[in-house]
This record gives sequence, C-alpha cells and structure tokens, in this order.
Amino acid sequence: MFQALRFVVSRRFLSLAFLALAALTANPASAQDRRQNAPGEFDFYVLSLSWSPSFCEAAQERGGNNRSAQMQCGGRPYSFVVHGLWPQYDRGFPNYCERPAPRLARNIMQSMLDLMPAPGLIFSEWDKHGTCSGLGQRGYFEAIRKARAGVKIPDEFLDLQQAKTIAPDAIEEAFIKVNPGLSNSAIAVTCDRNRLTEVRVCMSKDLQFRACEEIDRRACRRDQVVMPPMRGG
Repeated sequence: MFQALRFVVSRRFLSLAFLALAALTANPASAQDRRQNAPGEFDFYVLSLSWSPSFCEAAQERGGNNRSAQMQCGGRPYSFVVHGLWPQYDRGFPNYCERPAPRLARNIMQSMLDLMPAPGLIFSEWDKHGTCSGLGQRGYFEAIRKARAGVKIPDEFLDLQQAKTIAPDAIEEAFIKVNPGLSNSAIAVTCDRNRLTEVRVCMSKDLQFRACEEIDRRACRRDQVVMPPMRGG
C-alpha cells in the first residue's frame, strides 16, 4: 500500500512539473532573460496606430459609454490615432517596469491629446509601456511624437467617408509605398472578426524602421478587412 501511495505522489509531482514547464514555454514573455522588465533594456519599439473608427464601432457594440470612447468617438473625425509606442524584446516584451509607476504629469498628458485622444489611454500607456523605455516622462512622449512624425499615413486613409473593404496586404503596401525604407518585414496589420484594428510599425531604438518577425507572425490572417468610415466632423 505504501509503495502504491508513493507511486501516486510521484506521478502527481511529475504532472505538476510538466504543467509548469509547459506554461513557461507557451508564454515566451514569462521566460525572458535577465532583462525582463528592466527599464531601458529592450531590443526595439512597436509604434501602434489604431484605426479609430473601428475602435468606436466596437465600443458602440459593447454599449460602452466611458469617457475615453466619448472623447475619441464624437466631434473631431479621427482616422489613425496612436495607441502606443511599445518596447519589445526579440521574443516577448516588458511591461509595468516600475510598480507603482511615477504619476504622469497632467500637462504632459494634455500635450498628447492631438495624437492619443483619450486621457485614460495616455496614462495607461505610460504605466504599462513608458516605464519600460528607460526614458523620463517627457522623453517618452517626445519619442512617441517623433515616431509618429516618421510614419506617413497614405492619403486614401486620411478622409475615409465610406466603409472600405480591403486586403491587409494592400494596407501594408499602401504604407510601404509612401514611407521610404519601410518593408513588409517591419509592418503588421491586426484585425478583429472583420475590421481593421491597428497598423503596427517596428522601429529601432533610434526610431528607424526595422524587421520584427514575431510581430509579423501575429498579424491579421484574413483575406479582407473592413475599414469603417470616419466619424464626427
């Protein structure tokens, strides 16, 4: 009986060890090297540009009435807005590198509303991603502004008045065409069930375009996506 009990306990121990190992290998971010969540220690940035009309449609479908949705989805007709500038590892990414994060100065938040039209988004991006940049508050948001200035939005997406159905590859090609030095390996399009959600552009620490295989692997795999028209006016 003792032998049988020892066998059961051993099997249970091995099963738990196997599950722990599987969890680590399934989530590369949890198995990072010594740099994990060390401010300033990362390989590149992702500039995430959100298609605002898709965000607003999704918020409306969820019945969302929060302040961020109200600010972005009424009044000014937004097209692409900045979601964030995210430090990345070649495998995985850091986040929340200072807990608690230093409170973002309100005047810095207000200075970014032209690119990121929701205070809650700006505060959360600082807490989650800005603290990993190794930059101070002003330096991080200046980097966002510089990164955004380095990406030209194709003219056909600046004043979209009717819904547009388009292949993700065609969106990438439109960006590549108007941004010298940008290649397919440095840009990825994301989507939800049927809508364009974001265009993600990979940049080096000095904000030059660079390849990023892992970001590209997480790109939208649909043949076509819908770009809802711009709102407000």
